[in-house]
Amino acid sequence: MTVVRNVRNWFYERLEWDDLIAPLRKKTVPLHRLSYWYFLGGITLFLFVIQVLTGILLLLYYRPGANEAFESVQYIMTQVQFGWLIRSIHSWSANLMVFTAFAHMFSVLFLKAYRKPRELTWISGVILLVLVMGFGFSGYLLPWNTLAFFATKVGTDIAGQVPFVGHAIMVFLRGGEEVTGATLTRFFGFHVAVLPGLVTVLITFHLLLVQRQGMSVPPHVEKDWNANPTTRRELKFFPNFALRELMAWYTGLGVLGALAAVFPWNLGVKADLFASAPAGIKPEWYFLFMFQTLKMIPSKVWFMDGEVLGILAFGVAGVLWLLLPFLECDRLARSKQWITGMSVFALAYVVAMSVYGYVAK
Repeated sequence: MTVVRNVRNWFYERLEWDDLIAPLRKKTVPLHRLSYWYFLGGITLFLFVIQVLTGILLLLYYRPGANEAFESVQYIMTQVQFGWLIRSIHSWSANLMVFTAFAHMFSVLFLKAYRKPRELTWISGVILLVLVMGFGFSGYLLPWNTLAFFATKVGTDIAGQVPFVGHAIMVFLRGGEEVTGATLTRFFGFHVAVLPGLVTVLITFHLLLVQRQGMSVPPHVEKDWNANPTTRRELKFFPNFALRELMAWYTGLGVLGALAAVFPWNLGVKADLFASAPAGIKPEWYFLFMFQTLKMIPSKVWFMDGEVLGILAFGVAGVLWLLLPFLECDRLARSKQWITGMSVFALAYVVAMSVYGYVAK
């Protein structure tokens, strides 16, 4: 015990540990009936860590080549001890991470946590969500199976419809005019190097903003606290809230492990570049609402191509979503009602079109 204490003191003296954790000791978390929504950001971060750890393990055996990718994943699942479980955890945690990121974004939206001075926190969070979806899109191709190959072909075809720069974007993503082994190698680079670097930088910036500005309080709770300060309740971040967050992570790990073990992720059939696309090919669920919308738009709307019009509409909607904090005026209650109504419509639309896209043939 003396040796352990001496080693601990040695590190404390050199790292000045007490000064490092001092902000955490002073930090508090607002306590009200909606406080459980605060856990979503931490759970998303936890799933990202799981992605990194399992991704490193898979990287030890994976080979990013058109002639080796499928076989290397097959080897991981059949020959490497617990390889099937690690891959299944990686795949399930990727989907759960996208889900919790969406849920976190909408919870921030409905709790009005994007208000001044948290505009940059909202913007960095929206960009993080886009990058997380980029993780899903790039990682989906890496097993080089039939569904992933044709889903990537459809996705990059859609990107190619963007006016003026669409063809350049498509060629950049594919590494050529068609989806080939070069596309696989390029997506591998995005998935294991470019996107993790960007996400790490943005997560650090996002967390620093949260640490600096603290947790937001919903307007109606803030109004009640101002009217009656005795009702104000706060919880120390460390150790109280941190322990609760840790229990949420533990629960998430249990759910993730159960899903990975009971519903292992299938590998499918190796991609054949000369085969015809399977009937009813669809992208991953988090792109399904956009995919289904583009399918329902007529081929021609006035003088414009229907798909181009749909992509432009999604682009405008994305810009408005990113700039949402600047659209709300504190002096106009009407602007707040408009944003709330738009948010409810957006959530209902995404859910409805995703379900319809899933059941539609």
